[in-house]
Amino acid sequence: MQKLPKPTEKKKKAEIKTPALETQRLILKEVNPKIADELFTTLSDNELMTFFGFTDPDDLRLEKFKWQNGMTTYRMTYKRFFLTEKATGKVFGSCSLHNWYPEHRRSELGYDINDETMKNKGFMKEAVKTVLTFGFEKMGLNRVEAFIGPANEPSLRIANRLGFTEEGRLREHYNKDGELQDSIVFGLLKPEYEKVKKTWTKE
Repeated sequence: MQKLPKPTEKKKKAEIKTPALETQRLILKEVNPKIADELFTTLSDNELMTFFGFTDPDDLRLEKFKWQNGMTTYRMTYKRFFLTEKATGKVFGSCSLHNWYPEHRRSELGYDINDETMKNKGFMKEAVKTVLTFGFEKMGLNRVEAFIGPANEPSLRIANRLGFTEEGRLREHYNKDGELQDSIVFGLLKPEYEKVKKTWTKE
């Protein structure tokens, strides 16, 4: 007797569990090199767009390019956290500790919001506080630094309000849209963080 073919099973949507931090209004989904490998080799482009909160396919192409060409070395790695609003489930930006040198206990802070409607609501300041706490208390960091353009007033405000010290200016340090721009250097050391974090709960 001829055997009938088995019914075709629908492919289940890929699900990847990622570690997360939590604030009052946000879930911060962690992506590190191992998780990035799993994401890009498992999820479809549409699923990746949703996970990262991208609306422009060019953003996904850039993210893939960075992953394919390597974002780590034998001595440098990163942790990136994608901001998800608890109330809506909307993913709208990220906050990262990249250029992380575990041997030297230092990392660079970076962040962005890709949805204009989510700006000026205090979300990024809320996220940065939590990521800095994680960096100093869980990653063993002694120094976090930030390089901020002189015209980037929102980022300058965050750095100043969270206790970073302005350390200098790097001339023509950063290429933005084909134009070499200066960067203002900010640093926060662990002893300074220990002092300033006490004021964060009062805000």
